[in-house]
Amino acid sequence: MMKYSVMKRRRDGVTNYHKRLKLLKSGLPRLVVRPSNKGVVAQIVEYNEKGDKILATVNERSLKKLGLEVDGNSIPVAYLVGFATGLRAKKKKVGESVLDTGMYNIVKGGRISAVLKGYVDAGAKIPHDKKIFPDKKRLAGEHLKKPLPQKLDDYKKLLEEKL
Repeated sequence: MMKYSVMKRRRDGVTNYHKRLKLLKSGLPRLVVRPSNKGVVAQIVEYNEKGDKILATVNERSLKKLGLEVDGNSIPVAYLVGFATGLRAKKKKVGESVLDTGMYNIVKGGRISAVLKGYVDAGAKIPHDKKIFPDKKRLAGEHLKKPLPQKLDDYKKLLEEKL
């Protein structure tokens, strides 16, 4: 049997250790964004030698628990997830943070960039380029067959009240 010299998570295509090391060297908390087929998860994570410490987690299911009638895996929902994460980061007194996309690539106007836009709009500080953000029509959900039940600004006000 041949012994592998490469770490298992790298071999399985789960972790990019070069990218992770660069993010950890910054010493800042990370905004970890992971899209899936069912939705988007955004977390604020601090590095600890014993294991990463998760300060806040938001996904579309946690938005439903807060009373928002959002459903699906769309850009407006991703924006609201980012907005709620940004509000929670401010509440936890997280100063500046860095974006951690893991093995995913950022697509201009995609779900990861929508989460980033929501995070920035909530008042959180993170290095970004405004060119990758989705346009206002896509954020409002005008491109969807089944649009959001309420306007995006109404959802933002609800989140600000509850968080």
